[in-house]
Amino acid sequence: MRELSAEARLHLYARSLSGRAGKGLHLAAFYGAFALIAVIVFGTLSVHPF
Repeated sequence: MRELSAEARLHLYARSLSGRAGKGLHLAAFYGAFALIAVIVFGTLSVHPF
């Protein structure tokens, strides 16, 4: 019975780690999108076509 409890704790720990990694990945994608938009906006403002 004790082995099952340890296995269940390990499973819950692994799930919490994967949840944190997923949250970090979403946050990185969110900030990356804003950085890409900023690069495009400032890049087009610095180009003088005429």
